Amino acid sequence: MTLPFAVVLKSGWPVHDQVVFAVERALVSGQLRTGDPFPSVRALSQELRINPNTAHRIVATLVRDGLLEVRPGMGTTVAKPPSGTATQRRVLLNEDVERLVVAARKVSLTMDELVDAVREHWQRFEQGPKRADAKAKTGSSRP
Repeated sequence: MTLPFAVVLKSGWPVHDQVVFAVERALVSGQLRTGDPFPSVRALSQELRINPNTAHRIVATLVRDGLLEVRPGMGTTVAKPPSGTATQRRVLLNEDVERLVVAARKVSLTMDELVDAVREHWQRFEQGPKRADAKAKTGSSRP
């Protein structure tokens, strides 16, 4: 079985976080869509050659975050994206935005430089799954 998303595991970054980020990237790039089947814990573990407990934790995190849903008798599928007002959806990102700002300040980026970097990545995803997937395979993107 081939995974429906690209992930290149790197040392120095927890496997759990790398795989969760790869799935998030596949969702925002359109590589994974609502209703698509998601690999079982066993398939994920075997394909990535990771501990089954880690694979289970990955799936549990994605379910908890509302990105996957478990349907009895049907397996795990990609969930509908969150709905609500723009303000409600922004609240979901508060912690991630704070981490991004802290990381940017840590490396002395100005706000303009950070906005430019965000804009560049945003445009990359707007270009579609092929471009975003190519970037993922080179491992050039990390949260």
